[in-house]
Amino acid sequence: MSALLEIVDLHVAYGKVEAVHGVSLTVDEGSIVTVIGPNGAGKTTLLAAIIGLLPSRGDIVYAGARVNRISVEERVAQRLCLVPERRELFAAMTVADNLELGAFHRHRARDRTLGKTRDEVYQRFPRLAERRAQLAGTLSGGERQMLALGRALMAAPRLLLLDEPSLGLAPLIVKEIFSIIATLRATGVSILLVEQNARAALQIASHGYVLETGTVALAGPSEEISRDVRVAATYLGRAPERSLPS
Repeated sequence: MSALLEIVDLHVAYGKVEAVHGVSLTVDEGSIVTVIGPNGAGKTTLLAAIIGLLPSRGDIVYAGARVNRISVEERVAQRLCLVPERRELFAAMTVADNLELGAFHRHRARDRTLGKTRDEVYQRFPRLAERRAQLAGTLSGGERQMLALGRALMAAPRLLLLDEPSLGLAPLIVKEIFSIIATLRATGVSILLVEQNARAALQIASHGYVLETGTVALAGPSEEISRDVRVAATYLGRAPERSLPS
């Protein structure tokens, strides 16, 4: 597989305080890659830099081109999309209107396939179809996450950045959300998944990175990471099988 996203020696700072220190990672076309780690490790900061919300040093290469200097809007137009941790829905607008906003650049381009994408989103999320006229602010937590995912899919993403999609959700809803995420790969969407639920993330990802205090502490195939001594004890809550070579 060819690399769709390459991050090389990325540094991200808030003022004089650097939160991400020399991070490098790769997302291959058609893959799911996860970044796990504790609170404050720099996971959300990493995604914010990739989408262009925060300035950074280093290289962000997407679809073969360096995108460090282009705007968030231009990155979205190139089908690089973020589903933020807090979902950032428009609570006073309907489900249908929130979805339409996800395709704003496609509206500008007069994309005639919008209707087909909308139908596909409603097929993937039947509850959104049932609640299309309902205000987003009245949805349950799981439904809000589905709407956030659906809104991102309206942009026809090539690479989807997901920030803590399981946050605040009940276990059964978490299972449903991760099942949906896993099926997206079959549609041709590549995914970079930031998640504290390490067990669920490693189960659906092919490759993983462990981020601690802003640096990559471990990297490798998900199965190997899940067998690492520290990962098993710290993130998976079980006895380890063996240590991943550093």
